[in-house]
Amino acid sequence: MKTFTELGLSNEIMETFPKLGITTPSEIQEKIIPLVLANRDVIGGSATGSGKTLAFASGIIENMQKNEKVQALILTPTRELAKQVAKSISQFSAHKKFNILPIYGGVNIINQIRILKNTDIVVGTPGRILDHLRRKTLNLKEVKFLVLDEVDRMFDMGFQKDVEMIINQCPKQRQTMLFSATISPDINYLATKHTKNPVEISVKSHIDPSKLKQVYYDVPDGLKFSLFVHLMKEEKSNLVMVFCGTRRNADFVADNLNNLGINAKAIHGGLVQNKRDRVLDEFNSKKGVNILVCTDVAARGLDIKGVSHVYNYDLPKTSIDYIHRIGRTARAGKEGIAI
Repeated sequence: MKTFTELGLSNEIMETFPKLGITTPSEIQEKIIPLVLANRDVIGGSATGSGKTLAFASGIIENMQKNEKVQALILTPTRELAKQVAKSISQFSAHKKFNILPIYGGVNIINQIRILKNTDIVVGTPGRILDHLRRKTLNLKEVKFLVLDEVDRMFDMGFQKDVEMIINQCPKQRQTMLFSATISPDINYLATKHTKNPVEISVKSHIDPSKLKQVYYDVPDGLKFSLFVHLMKEEKSNLVMVFCGTRRNADFVADNLNNLGINAKAIHGGLVQNKRDRVLDEFNSKKGVNILVCTDVAARGLDIKGVSHVYNYDLPKTSIDYIHRIGRTARAGKEGIAI
């Protein structure tokens, strides 16, 4: 395994790593960092938690000079991922003092318009980015770096046309990096149309199947919650993620767990942004809340470490969604259970 120095990173960016607990490059970082530093277009097949944010951010940070115009655009499917990516890039680039702005819906657009005037890097969701483009409050004519993160998820959410419209507002001369857990024909088409001689990189899953135990209970709907509570009390768990098919079910499960004295919080698209942020902060910091009840909005993109149990209270619609849900546990050599 190579060191970050051997991959070509400067001392300034590496000085931020110890505080963030980064010691050696992950597989995707080792493969992609030299390519992005060399301004190559990249198609990366990798799941959440593989370290891809540093992989694509390193080239932007090392090769970009601050001029208070938007020179880098990173598109993400969800608000939470936009915030998370913006925070990570801000930490990695502390020495360059870039102005980095996460842009998403559900918050006051006027504040975003004001801050955009001297922003270097924008990380945003397609809907709100298009909103700014229509208002002419965002100019992409100076963009040198375009990153499409979790493309498969953006397409699943119906953003394919929005993504194409945004790409068409960027200069043809740019570096394009595209990341997706799965590469579908639609994503292949996008890559063929909007990248130049890209290098395709794929990495193994960071989940160890031998550490993941999967259990299935066949139970009538009327007994599902009772069985779930019984299992919650019997299992010795650390952090728990519970997936429901609807917002209504997520609220039902969280409310009834709390009524039984089991501290749980729900997170889904129906919550206002600051409440979603607060719930995630409480869960990540393990402050009294170790059970997160969520819809699939939380299955992808969020960097949640230490999940010991994943409960599929409702079955997901697709096998891919199932894989992403259970992939929250059995990470980094630790054991996990999916029920």
